[in-house]
Amino acid sequence: VPPPPDLPPAELLKRYNKGFSFFRVRTLVVFLLSLPLIYCTFQDITPLLRECLPQAEPYMLQCYLMAGVQAMAMLLGGDLLLQALIRPFRGQTGMDALCALSNLFVLIDALTLPSLQTGTFRRSPFCAVATLSLSLLMWGDLQKRRGQRVSCRTAASASEPYRVTRDEGKWNNRDTYAKWLGDASGFGSQLQEPDGAQRIYQFISPLLILACLLFSLISSVGRERGEDFLWCMAATLTAAYPLSAAVCFGLPWRRLSLRLSKLGAALAGWPGVTGVTGHSNLLLTDIDLFPVGAVALNGIKIFGDFSVERTVSLTATVIRDSGSGLTKIFHDLLRSQGTVYRKGEMFSAYEGGGVSEVFGQDLVQVGSASFMILMDVALPPGLKVKNAVFCAINGELAGIFALKYQLPGSVPPALDILIHNKITPVLCTRDFNLIPSVLRQRFKLPAEKMEFPPVERRREMSDPDQDHSPTLTAVLCREGLGPYAEAVVGSRRLRRAVRLSALLGCLGSIIGLLLAFYLTFVGAYASLTPANLLIFLIMWFIPAPIIGGNVDRY
Repeated sequence: VPPPPDLPPAELLKRYNKGFSFFRVRTLVVFLLSLPLIYCTFQDITPLLRECLPQAEPYMLQCYLMAGVQAMAMLLGGDLLLQALIRPFRGQTGMDALCALSNLFVLIDALTLPSLQTGTFRRSPFCAVATLSLSLLMWGDLQKRRGQRVSCRTAASASEPYRVTRDEGKWNNRDTYAKWLGDASGFGSQLQEPDGAQRIYQFISPLLILACLLFSLISSVGRERGEDFLWCMAATLTAAYPLSAAVCFGLPWRRLSLRLSKLGAALAGWPGVTGVTGHSNLLLTDIDLFPVGAVALNGIKIFGDFSVERTVSLTATVIRDSGSGLTKIFHDLLRSQGTVYRKGEMFSAYEGGGVSEVFGQDLVQVGSASFMILMDVALPPGLKVKNAVFCAINGELAGIFALKYQLPGSVPPALDILIHNKITPVLCTRDFNLIPSVLRQRFKLPAEKMEFPPVERRREMSDPDQDHSPTLTAVLCREGLGPYAEAVVGSRRLRRAVRLSALLGCLGSIIGLLLAFYLTFVGAYASLTPANLLIFLIMWFIPAPIIGGNVDRY
């Protein structure tokens, strides 16, 4: 099956908004229609019908009334049922096909039940179970569409969002998440692809449908009870369809999309969250820890015979060529001094916490205080500047630029959730002041649980022009580590929740199918009642909203 067209998020949002309100009303009406059917399932209304309509056959009238209510519900959800029956011809069978077939056979069974009924036991049709399953199918689809609307709205809010991708084996032979500036290409296509539950169901649902047909033939024709074929098909199909089929993805997807949207992040559908197991890495750059505005210039001091304009110009040029997060600060300083960037060559980065570049005959070295000492540059005695950029020209100190770092409050909890979810932060900082010892001592961050590659490897992994995976994990519309970490952790939690719920649903389907086959095989009409089947399916449904309801609590 070819991938869906890569529509822009804004255009895709219009598609999801079209008919959304009407679909929400239809979902509510179908659920309300299931309530009187459930009441009829647990209460015998035959005496009431006999009293109200004494000339009619109460049992026949009850079957036709229940079939009529179910038919109304099927008309309201006809678009989903029709799509479910058409998709198998396109190689996309899912659990919704099982729901459509069960509703169809239950309706036919209810209409033919009065004429085909044999024996003294008057069994009830499975209309309540089929209608409730249809309402939950529509509700799960509604939740999924809500999540997609929120994700599209978030992705369309920025013309140049950050792209988050998972690059295979990028550091220490582990998958590594990287954030880089780009566009939303690929987002629309991935968002429309089948979700995790659908990918699991497309393998098991054809087997369940074939098993229902085979078991029904064995239990009816094979037992010389051909008149029970419709009952066997209705019972096995209804028991094999899990009520959580559409909910196990739709509910957690909506909840997680709402949480991430408040932070300016949107997951790019299921392809971006699958395939991650065990430990992984996440690259952290300067602006992830200290976004624009979190670092401010706190003073300048020029030494010797060097002019302010020349010192600022050379320092700003070296900072720009290094790709440091301090580029904007020095760019603003450059403009305030009325000077311009210069053309340098032979740029070099050092492990000692600094960089150097040659401008004509001048060697300019820019770095931390420890780097200046390492390069044998004399510093003023009694220097007590904690965070600063030092500039030396030809081995002589030319200027000190004091900086004030304000750590955002979202960084510590973001690092905690990363480490708690087995995602190792990898420091790829180019700001020579942001080293593990400084982060641990001054900002109380768990630097011992982070990794700090060599300087050349850091520059390579933070290069904006490097190659990345074509599969998009998320798009971010805000700076900082908060949205970045939340999107990555949320994608992993979504993957676990959906797969667990879907596997539990498949297990419940298999058990329900086998029980229904046994009861239809022995002709246990009194045991395989709509009430008993409804209780069984609801018990297997309960874990799905519990698992999905906790996906955004981290």
